[in-house]
Amino acid sequence: MVTLLLDSTQLEVVLSPTERALSFRKNNIVVPREHIDRVQLTDDAWTWLRGVPNPGINLPVAVGAGTWKSASGNDFVIIRGRKPSVVVDLTGHDEFERLVLTTKHGVALLKALRLDVASEPEDVADIVA
Repeated sequence: MVTLLLDSTQLEVVLSPTERALSFRKNNIVVPREHIDRVQLTDDAWTWLRGVPNPGINLPVAVGAGTWKSASGNDFVIIRGRKPSVVVDLTGHDEFERLVLTTKHGVALLKALRLDVASEPEDVADIVA
């Protein structure tokens, strides 16, 4: 599962080496906070997929990772199984329209986005603890 770091200016999706390989990405995803439009929790992230992986991997109900391209724009996806996930809708981001991420810290992300946080990046689970 991805690690979510949040500071006063941005949300960073930190990818493990395995997630980097599966999603064909060299760098983490960085989203300025002003580009976050809406955050939703879901128990089935697979229903939120739109388009096709390009580049990426799709093993239905097991692993989905990478950039999903569709007529609506690009989404970044890291999904493992049928675990709790978060869907982050973005506006004005250079690369993505939406992030669909399996994480056990979805509720913590929602709470942390409502708080004033430090200028140094912290794990969202630590912010709300």
